[in-house]
Amino acid sequence: MGPLDPKPSDPKPSVEKPRTEPRFRPVTVTRRAVVGLIFGAPLLSACAGVQQSLSQFSGPSPGPAGPAQQPQAVGNGQVKVGLILPLSAAGNAGVAAQSMKNAAEMALAEFQNPNIQLLIKDDSGSAQGAQQGTQQALDEGAEIILGPLFALSVPATAQLARGRGIPVIAFSTDSSIAGRGVYLLSFLPESDVNRIVDYSASIGKRSFAALLPDNAYGNVVEAAFKQAVSRKGGRVVAFEKYGADRSGPARAVAQGLGSADALFIADDGDSVVAVADALTAAGANLKNIQLLGTGLWDNPRVFAAPSLQGGLYAAPDPAGFRNFSRRYRTRYGSDPVRTATLAYDAVALVAALARTQGQQRFSPEVLTNPSGFAGIDGLFRFRSDGTNERGLAIMRVGSGGGVAVAGPPKSFGA
Repeated sequence: MGPLDPKPSDPKPSVEKPRTEPRFRPVTVTRRAVVGLIFGAPLLSACAGVQQSLSQFSGPSPGPAGPAQQPQAVGNGQVKVGLILPLSAAGNAGVAAQSMKNAAEMALAEFQNPNIQLLIKDDSGSAQGAQQGTQQALDEGAEIILGPLFALSVPATAQLARGRGIPVIAFSTDSSIAGRGVYLLSFLPESDVNRIVDYSASIGKRSFAALLPDNAYGNVVEAAFKQAVSRKGGRVVAFEKYGADRSGPARAVAQGLGSADALFIADDGDSVVAVADALTAAGANLKNIQLLGTGLWDNPRVFAAPSLQGGLYAAPDPAGFRNFSRRYRTRYGSDPVRTATLAYDAVALVAALARTQGQQRFSPEVLTNPSGFAGIDGLFRFRSDGTNERGLAIMRVGSGGGVAVAGPPKSFGA
């Protein structure tokens, strides 16, 4: 199987052409293809701090859902692809789903002559809706299912798809639902944690303190953080989790900072600022320690906080999303949600695989190729357990926004 050499045209100026090693044999598809494949790298686009933006560990916002949207088929290719989204869900979930649907259709339009047809189904943000939509897509001949968005809906889709031997690429960030043909195309907290700890170790940080939220996100981050520090030969010298009251845990961590050379805080923008304030109130001098964070730090509140200046966090290079957003605005007259590029990537990926990989296009061997796939926001690869790994940049907090201090990797290690 030969690689596709991405030949991005003007619509994708943000994607640097991957520097392929000699073992990659370039195969040109089309100079206007917005998506290409290095054998192991379809040129796609993804997104940054979305880990909590839609509370993907739980489900959609409470409130009345809108009327269910009718199924829709987009494109006239021979390869049928199910797309399950909460289009009629209440609140932000429905808004995000519509933006993701737009992005999926945009990928279909930008990928020249794709041989796929999208079977778009509305799951209303519920497990029952996901089950119905998945059943319909499978009955209509879907070879792969994209979605659902929420963790609560994925198992219903997975059960039906596994029964047919059909893979699922879901958009949830809850890694506990991955596995056995269910792959997550999302920004998992584990990737952020591994990248920031690895980088910190590379610049000589060995003793880590951490202050994390006591919730589902914090639990995932805690496990990944402790494993990453241990793997790099470091040690955790102070560790606390906080709920509504941050002052007590902040005092405990502040007392242990004397033996730490890095402090890891993983939460969304408002909460990170509140944690930093609590640490300062507890007597911590945050200027004397290297602050570390995740992609959730990509937030105006963080950039505006004097106490967080100089902090480092792992995230995709933001240039990719800016370029994607510009094309999306031109097409739809509005801004995309941050998760929209997940749907774009998913459709672009299946289009590239349908074009290049023959009858094995969606097999586990193809989907879990260790070289991975390359998107606007950097490399990613699916693991055999259904989780993913992403190649992220290291960003530094500045008053004007995040500034890259280390670029994303050009290829994955072994």
